[in-house]
Amino acid sequence: MLGTLQKAWKLEDLRKRIIFTLLMFLVFRLGAHIPVPGINAEMLKELLDTGLIFGFFDVISGGAFKRFTILAMGIMPYINASIIMQLLTVVIPSLERLAKEGIDGRKKIIQYTRYGTVVLSVLQAVGMSVLLARQGAYVTPGFFNHAVTVISLTAGTVFLMWLGELITEKGIGNGISLIIFAGIVSRLPAGAVSIYQYITSGTAGILSVLLFAVIAIVVIAAVVAMQEGQRRIPVQYTKRVVGRRVYGGQSTHIPLRVNQAGVIPVIFAMSILFFPHTLASWFPHNRFAQTITAMFDPGSVLYMSLYALLIIFFTYFYTAVTFNPQDVADNIKKYGGFIPGLRPGRPTAEYIERILARITLAGAVFLAFIALLPNFVMAVTGINIYFGGTSLLIVVGVALETMKQLESHLLLRHYQGFIK
Repeated sequence: MLGTLQKAWKLEDLRKRIIFTLLMFLVFRLGAHIPVPGINAEMLKELLDTGLIFGFFDVISGGAFKRFTILAMGIMPYINASIIMQLLTVVIPSLERLAKEGIDGRKKIIQYTRYGTVVLSVLQAVGMSVLLARQGAYVTPGFFNHAVTVISLTAGTVFLMWLGELITEKGIGNGISLIIFAGIVSRLPAGAVSIYQYITSGTAGILSVLLFAVIAIVVIAAVVAMQEGQRRIPVQYTKRVVGRRVYGGQSTHIPLRVNQAGVIPVIFAMSILFFPHTLASWFPHNRFAQTITAMFDPGSVLYMSLYALLIIFFTYFYTAVTFNPQDVADNIKKYGGFIPGLRPGRPTAEYIERILARITLAGAVFLAFIALLPNFVMAVTGINIYFGGTSLLIVVGVALETMKQLESHLLLRHYQGFIK
């Protein structure tokens, strides 16, 4: 990794892209410290400290959620809009046809995703504004303050969406993913300070911190192995004679990733479980709402069970949406290929589907385990941190993907130099 970064830094074009990405990170961090006007900061801090469920959203926003800045909602509305649009392309035939039209179709879907982001941002901002008003977090309550809050939060999310697309175009890696990555990594110094305070205050011992470090290293290694894990299905292509040339005859493979869905099932499951807790918090003095809040507390057995089941469900669902074994089998047959021992067509599709179902189960269980791991680590070590398994999955996944893009840029320049 360090060698790749060193080689990339020596090339002027890649160096400019890296510097541009770092400057956009700086802009993001500056925006995370611009507060929304008219909010009582102390009252808000007390409100957010009472709910651990806000922790993950605070982490991915780089602390902007807890400070309630203009970037408090982060990029989550865009992510949710993207997931919803991907699901709709399967359900709605016109969107499915649009997705298969190439660059123009994808541009249209991206445009729809942007509109969806604005709608979701407004709805979420209105909900947060109502919640703040009910908790007395406004300095001077009134319609004007509600409007300022909604406009500020929506504008912040739209700005992050634009910033992410700018990084994708002129920087290195996927801009949206890198913004989430930057938000999570920016919380590491605060986490290190918290651990130091635990030690100095006697809340946690040296052995607990060492145990936590060992668990963190093992989990990072497991996440890397799972992110890179593949099941390779061998494919043989028959020889074809076209004129005087012979085509095909080579052996290749279909790489089926163990974690085909990435971190999306975790985010989607968390968003769904976050919804009833948010609604219940609007009615703090209602007995039924208090029961719902207790049931959906992140440390409750019900919450963890539902969380794990939803992650497993969405892993299978998203994998089925994004990967179609029948299309893969048809493409193999179209180009004269076959899996050794299987007939082309339907038998090949059924074989791929069986393998995909088995490895998806392993990936889904692993995702559920990683997502619930912070609860067990807190119970064993006594160290209360928000940088949990979900954040780790995102950080490792984005880092690996960005390094792959850097390597592809370097490889492209090698080929250009060889051709010249």
